[in-house]
Amino acid sequence: MPAPKYPKIAQLRTVEKLKAHLNELGVNFPCDNDLLSSEQDSPLADPMRIAGHNIGNRWCIHPMEGWDAHRDGSPSELTLRRWRRFGESGAKLIWGGEAAAVQPNGRANPNQTLGTPSNAKGLEQLRQTLLAGHQESDLSTDDLCIGLQLTHSGRFCKPNDHKRWEPRIAYHHPLLDAKFNIDPSDDSVVWTDTELEQLIEDYVQSAKLADSLGFQFVDVKACHGYLLHEFLSARSRPGPFGGNLAGRSLVMRTIIQRIRSECPNLFVGVRLSLFDSLPYRPNSEDNVGEPWDWNAADEYSFGFGANPQNPLEVDLTEPKQLVQMLIDEGVEILNYTAASPYYNPHFQRPAIFPPSDGYLPPEDPLVGVARHFQYVGEMKTAFPDLPIVGSGYSYLQEFLPGVAQALVREQQVDFVGLGRMFLSYSEMPRDTLAGRPPVRKLICRTFSDCTTAPRSGIVSGCYPLDEHYKNMPEREQVQDAKQTAF
Repeated sequence: MPAPKYPKIAQLRTVEKLKAHLNELGVNFPCDNDLLSSEQDSPLADPMRIAGHNIGNRWCIHPMEGWDAHRDGSPSELTLRRWRRFGESGAKLIWGGEAAAVQPNGRANPNQTLGTPSNAKGLEQLRQTLLAGHQESDLSTDDLCIGLQLTHSGRFCKPNDHKRWEPRIAYHHPLLDAKFNIDPSDDSVVWTDTELEQLIEDYVQSAKLADSLGFQFVDVKACHGYLLHEFLSARSRPGPFGGNLAGRSLVMRTIIQRIRSECPNLFVGVRLSLFDSLPYRPNSEDNVGEPWDWNAADEYSFGFGANPQNPLEVDLTEPKQLVQMLIDEGVEILNYTAASPYYNPHFQRPAIFPPSDGYLPPEDPLVGVARHFQYVGEMKTAFPDLPIVGSGYSYLQEFLPGVAQALVREQQVDFVGLGRMFLSYSEMPRDTLAGRPPVRKLICRTFSDCTTAPRSGIVSGCYPLDEHYKNMPEREQVQDAKQTAF
């Protein structure tokens, strides 16, 4: 794999050099030189009250599929280790911790956590393990807020074999059907309206379970190409669950309405991909990502938050309409992300080293980071009273705390969400709040092993930097998968 042609962010070293490089790229976002601790009134230490719950600081842990639960959806020792580290991290908003499937056949991998009554004991074990990690770190649980992300993987289901897709789709997408070998004439993989009624019921039952186990909120997941996100672009789908935005959002809004009505103790959040783009693929010359061919004379009706006249451009018209609908339904907090790791990962998680099923970045990853911040900031301006979580921070590496502090101080975002980078450096929130600089040897360098591993049927973890995973025999398998990727 040829080396990327962008300067590595770790080589920039100073905030001044970072800002100079951003200027060369024609993008901009703030970064503080001096980090403040909790005792120095850091913006990241400010509490926030949401739906009657005190949340002690502005750090959020994103949900992550570990590909490491047991086949019955219950947690393994690796799953429990990760949740304990959630608790030890010092972050006070735990956004789901894990993507929990509401149906066994809705899992993205055979070892995904289940959010079904059959796994009630396992979900309780996860929550209690997180609480124990928090308490053992001498942190109060009074201002800790724990949710459970509820999901169905839709087009990206692999419930029985990590090598075999078993898709359930909202509609036939001409490019994604081709990319993932779905017969465009096979309507048996498309959800019927009757099946969707049962799906809605399963989401509600999972929410009731979360409520009974003491979770404070649930996330009705609508991002990254999974089912409820895919429905948002189902313009070609006939009937009540397609067509205009009211129809395309009806499954999600009905789930939210039911949860709000039947689980009054829970509040509801939504993790939402704000925008899509054309699917990408590696080009034949140097494996750099390029968009799939699309006739510029044709309207592209298969993206949400994408300009139909030019699907490489973001258009937030419909996302803003949807967010207002969600506010009207009583959603208390939004967690913004972008696109999909399956077909345009450089939008979703900017990185200089791609996963094995990806492509070399077609832009400096800092451009992707700035894109996240730009559109999240635009949504914050449009809905200033709605608490929001931002994404896309991992590639910032040593600069992450300074950027996070500046964005929160400038009210461009309310919570800073950490996902895969947490796997190497779970203590970053606690260190930052204590006024300690980041530990360089633990900082995620976006090697993407945590994604390459599960793409090869191996549990997800930070094989380069986390000593626990570094010493596992699976590390060699991950290295082999990377070597043969391109």
